[in-house]
Amino acid sequence: MTTLSLFEASEPQKKPGQNILPKEGEALFYPAFFSKADSDRLYKDLYGNIKWQQDKIVFYGKLMDLPRLTAWYGDTDKPYKYSGIPMAPNPWSPELLEIKNKIEEIAKVNFSSVLLNLYRNGKDSVSWHCDNEKELGINPTIGSVSFGEERTFKLRNLQDKSLVEKIQLSHGSFLLMKGETQHKWEHEIPKTSRDLKPRINLTFRVIK
Repeated sequence: MTTLSLFEASEPQKKPGQNILPKEGEALFYPAFFSKADSDRLYKDLYGNIKWQQDKIVFYGKLMDLPRLTAWYGDTDKPYKYSGIPMAPNPWSPELLEIKNKIEEIAKVNFSSVLLNLYRNGKDSVSWHCDNEKELGINPTIGSVSFGEERTFKLRNLQDKSLVEKIQLSHGSFLLMKGETQHKWEHEIPKTSRDLKPRINLTFRVIK
């Protein structure tokens, strides 16, 4: 379910697949893109079978654990660097190909890689950032799929920081970001003090 910002409070609620951004980019949200049965099955398979790893980052001169577990899968000739961390892809699994094929029907692109994040509880998060690494090219298309616990997802305009859009990424939802979005907006999954169960997010990308 979409939580409307102050800028949209007087507008009717958007239908699945409509753009949630008021300007400069496209972010098309499909709250129940996968059925409940498929979402439950895929969550269980991904949670148990993905090769999750604990990456580390340098933060103010200190080496710290990334506040989530990650994994990188895709075409084996497409290495990638995320948050300064070099990633060599694991080969596609049947579950990942199933998800990839389904979202490509809407995205109309052939995704070459996917970054998986496991948010173990409300303390796990990702800070404000744009998916604008040079390997993704200009105006990249990003397909974001969520399974498990619902989490708040925020988008903030880079020029007007007061312009913030917020949605709840529900179990089985699909968010398609394209056009200027990664050059005009940043996004985050904030920490929360609420007692939350794990959530798996998959962001499919095209590595140039």
